Amino acid sequence: MNIKITSRKFKAKDSLKEFITGELKSLQKLNDDIMDANAVLSFTHQNQSIKTAEIKLNIPGTLLIVTESTDDFAKSVDIAVAKLKRQLRKLKTKRIDTKR
Repeated sequence: MNIKITSRKFKAKDSLKEFITGELKSLQKLNDDIMDANAVLSFTHQNQSIKTAEIKLNIPGTLLIVTESTDDFAKSVDIAVAKLKRQLRKLKTKRIDTKR
């Protein structure tokens, strides 16, 4: 899985990048077919205290996109990854049910 982390209008710390990489690699346990993961970190334009994390997962035949905004990048990424885990479980369940 290729992981790309983009931070808009600021430079992300290495510890934050390692945290995001670890969280995204944990998604591979749920689906081995994940080709690319793209995380975009940014601030909202109106208020600099709200931080947004957008994560895109490229799976053959599907593109999963999650956006989450909180007051901390780590929280935003954590909530977004939890949403992606739910979506991946649902996708896996649908694939298993259609095979039966």
